[in-house]
Amino acid sequence: MALITNFLFAAATQAADGEPIRRAIADFLKARSASLPGPARFEIGPIKADGLPEGCRDIEVAMDAASRPWGRAHVGARCARGATWSLYVPVRIHVEANYVVSVRPLRAGQGLVAADLGQQRGDLADLPADVLTDPAQAIGKTLAVSLPADRPLRADILRQPTVVRQGQNIKVIAGGTGFQVSGEGRAMANALAGQVVQVRLASGQVISGIAQSDGSVAVAH
Repeated sequence: MALITNFLFAAATQAADGEPIRRAIADFLKARSASLPGPARFEIGPIKADGLPEGCRDIEVAMDAASRPWGRAHVGARCARGATWSLYVPVRIHVEANYVVSVRPLRAGQGLVAADLGQQRGDLADLPADVLTDPAQAIGKTLAVSLPADRPLRADILRQPTVVRQGQNIKVIAGGTGFQVSGEGRAMANALAGQVVQVRLASGQVISGIAQSDGSVAVAH
């Protein structure tokens, strides 16, 4: 499992009583909370320390890199010096922060602008894991589904806008070291910014290039 942000805690007593493990986890979560979008508090679940070897002097705590940043998760704790043991402990991470909501009903396929979005404040642990916390994360993107007013916006329902459309006349820019030329062509497919798209030039030649956010296509030489 991929682990992030290892944290060492010097155990003052034997690890088998569970309290040093709990303190190590609390310190790890507190240090990690600096990167969260608002004040955080933590619930640390049961620690099954019965039967663990005694004599641990350093406890290492880590979290799976794929774990959600708030809500229910697990942390791994292991003895790094003085004994050999490891265990997983459930935690619940509460974060009081602003999140993005729709201010009016929005339709699928609609491009989002600042006027479509508002913010509410609440505990992110009670919301979907991919809820947006900054309107800038949504502006300029399109909705994959329709959304009523006052609903949280999630990353999984947003799509990058289509910048090139099939059959559209578009500007084609070709460049290299020290030169740049431009012309026009007709797009042969839809494309998002950064996608490869084929373009038919006036001469009939078909070339491939990268769709740009301004609707042009860049061809490298």
